[in-house]
Amino acid sequence: MEKLIKPLSGYLALLMAIILFVLGIVCFFQANDSGWYVVVGILCILTALFLLKGLMIINPNHSRVLNFFGRYVGTVKENGLFFVNPLYSTLNVSLRSDNLQGQTLKVNDKMGNPIEIGAVIVWQVGDTYKATYDVTNYTSYVRTQSEAAVRHLAGSFPYDNLEIDPNNQATITLREGGDTVNHILEKELLDRLAPAGIIIKEARISHLAYASEIAGAMLQRQQATAIVAARAKIVEGAVGMVEMALQRLSEKDIVELDNDKKAAMVSNLMVVLCGEKAASPVLNTGTLYQ
Repeated sequence: MEKLIKPLSGYLALLMAIILFVLGIVCFFQANDSGWYVVVGILCILTALFLLKGLMIINPNHSRVLNFFGRYVGTVKENGLFFVNPLYSTLNVSLRSDNLQGQTLKVNDKMGNPIEIGAVIVWQVGDTYKATYDVTNYTSYVRTQSEAAVRHLAGSFPYDNLEIDPNNQATITLREGGDTVNHILEKELLDRLAPAGIIIKEARISHLAYASEIAGAMLQRQQATAIVAARAKIVEGAVGMVEMALQRLSEKDIVELDNDKKAAMVSNLMVVLCGEKAASPVLNTGTLYQ
């Protein structure tokens, strides 16, 4: 598990390294007086270099993972100049948020229709230990698992509700799911990327369409569905208007119509109300029965 540590400030070590380096140069200039000055100068410079190796600068939203001969020591997430054991090996791990623009994938939805889908994912490293030691390359791991999650999401839901019961409001579709689909994608990504210590901040479907080979057919199908729905609404309204007309004529006692004339009137009104073009009236100059 990740272990946070707070190392020593590096300013004192930097000051000591500068002093030792200057002292070593002075000793070399005094080497003519005694051979010991050369030895002391070499030791001062080596000590200064040793101290400089232990210095590390951590920028904002970055961290350093410390390792001592194969053993995990801890993680430093504070910013500034620090001094650690010069024998530690350090690995810089960014804690900044990163965007993953996934490539457009061609997959089959739950109904078997080929679709194109893509997602944008915002992620960041949450556990530096897991990101460093539990996976080989956490960046590649995020890319691969994100693609697998998007493929699984596309295969779990239909693209739209053309082939499902329209009265079943609980059915989620990719096209109309909206925030629900995005939330499901975020949850699956969190589960898949948890072993790498990755936090998902946001996941959104950025591209969704039928595959090119069936896009034309599906467009015609959607248009036909819309036309049928519109026609059904028109017929429903026309029936109500005819019913109201017959009822008002009967209530006002304007004219008495037998069943044959009522049927003719209903037929004429339905043609007028449901026709795509304006009807051309024909005036009867004779009696009602001629």
